[in-house]
Amino acid sequence: MTQDVRYEDKPWLSHYDPGVPEHIDYETTCMPDFLDASARRFPDHMALVFQGYSLSFREVNQMVLRFARALHEFGIRKGDRVAILLPNMIPCVICYYAALKIGAVVVMNNPLYSDKELEHQFNDSEAKILITLDLLANRMIDLRPKTRIGKIIYTSIGDYLPFPKNLLFPLVAKKKNLAAAVNPAEDVYSWKSVVAAHPPDPPPVTLGFDEIAMLQYTGGTTGVSKGVMLTHANLSKQVQQAGAWFPQFEQGKEIVLGALPYFHVFGMSASMNFAVYMGWGQILIPKPQPEPLLEAIRKFRPTFAPLVPTMYIGMLNHPDIHKTDMTSIKGCFSGSAPLPVEVIRDFEAKTGAIIVEGFGLTEATPVTHINPFGGKRKVGSVGIPVSDTECRISALEDWQTEMPVGESGELLVKGPQIMKGYWNKSDETKAVLTEGWLHTGDIAKMDEEGYFYIVDRKKDMVISGGYNVYPREIDEVFYDHPKVLEACAVGVPHPTRGETVKVFVVLKEGETATVEELMAHCQTRLAKYKLPTEIEFRTELPKTTVGKILRKELKAQEMQKQKAG
Repeated sequence: MTQDVRYEDKPWLSHYDPGVPEHIDYETTCMPDFLDASARRFPDHMALVFQGYSLSFREVNQMVLRFARALHEFGIRKGDRVAILLPNMIPCVICYYAALKIGAVVVMNNPLYSDKELEHQFNDSEAKILITLDLLANRMIDLRPKTRIGKIIYTSIGDYLPFPKNLLFPLVAKKKNLAAAVNPAEDVYSWKSVVAAHPPDPPPVTLGFDEIAMLQYTGGTTGVSKGVMLTHANLSKQVQQAGAWFPQFEQGKEIVLGALPYFHVFGMSASMNFAVYMGWGQILIPKPQPEPLLEAIRKFRPTFAPLVPTMYIGMLNHPDIHKTDMTSIKGCFSGSAPLPVEVIRDFEAKTGAIIVEGFGLTEATPVTHINPFGGKRKVGSVGIPVSDTECRISALEDWQTEMPVGESGELLVKGPQIMKGYWNKSDETKAVLTEGWLHTGDIAKMDEEGYFYIVDRKKDMVISGGYNVYPREIDEVFYDHPKVLEACAVGVPHPTRGETVKVFVVLKEGETATVEELMAHCQTRLAKYKLPTEIEFRTELPKTTVGKILRKELKAQEMQKQKAG
């Protein structure tokens, strides 16, 4: 390995696509002002489509202004917290932008969370008002006394549907659990009545570029969920970085497949905010299962698709793929987990699109790395740092010691997309932010050309007989097997080696395999100390809402089983 390559030399710059700058001359424009700009430039362009119901940029902007006025009338002022508990639907986008418009702080929440998890986030964020779905409203009314939430506004999937779906919806909704009757309660309002009752004239509010725009809670996969403070500058500069990274795509010309959940930072930035900034339409998918994804591609012909591996895998393995023309898609962006090589190959063959893998984390709004769209893509690599993003690999025990190029250590990043810190958690903030560098907790390495590879999470590393074993490396070996759909390796206690590796495997539909067969596959690809001691077949693996396999949950299940045994 040649040692004259240094992180500070930024070897990745020579692999930037033509037109992608090292530094961006940023507009100091907040997201609601980008919406205003898109509404002026592309007033009649489709901005949102939900189940066939379409709104133009002009209509979206008008609705944002109405709801911003409503929030003000409900007593929400600059700095107050507005909690949103919604899947990808029209009111989700509207209330996000309306809250930002009047200087409130948005708190996005996952509709699949338990009451206990939501209670923690509502209380930790000090949310004053909640916008949710009728299906969740009665639960939230019951939870409200344990929080500071005063008013609740609920919407329904049936609020925005085209003819004749709008007529049929009331007849089938309750039978199919698509709608619910909301119990009468004080300070509980229906979305449509609130929007209709207010004119589009909120009071003018000056937004500070470096003020907090939102508290985005971490997934809690490494402990208690923490509120990441993202500023207006973080949100704005992230979409400007994305715009600079994809110069092949023009403003006002594309349609995004809005399948990533918007309550998650990846969907929020890469789909919702990026589309608003670029003046692109969004196809809102509330349940990103293979069938609705393929149906949306057939009907609405998206051209840009930010997705996670489980979505690509799910579509490719669904029978509807054979009746779906996917050639409208020009570009795909994948993140949150490694994308198996065969999936990239098959999906690109089906669409003619280019898939670029990237990397990010909530604390970075989230994107820090992407493979070049028009240039050299490296399979297994998360790509190279985006504009204005510095990176280095540090020794695990001493962050100031840099690891030689090609060797593993902790990934540190610095850039305009890095969070302000964790809300009300100064010790945790100090632990991950030093001199502007974010300690990602990910073990990574950089090659001589400046491409980065995530080896594993620091906390997932298995120490077996004194050797470091990275579960992600084991996962990838299993993904190489033609019969394996999903795999996840975890460390389990061992009487002499401290820990060994157990792998949970989901096979592709219609396939059968034995433990011996999979072990034989591993033996030619892994060092002896890395070999799993146990393989367990499952029909499915626990996942987050963005399709990331919950390694921590599998490990907890295993520990519980061993305790009980």
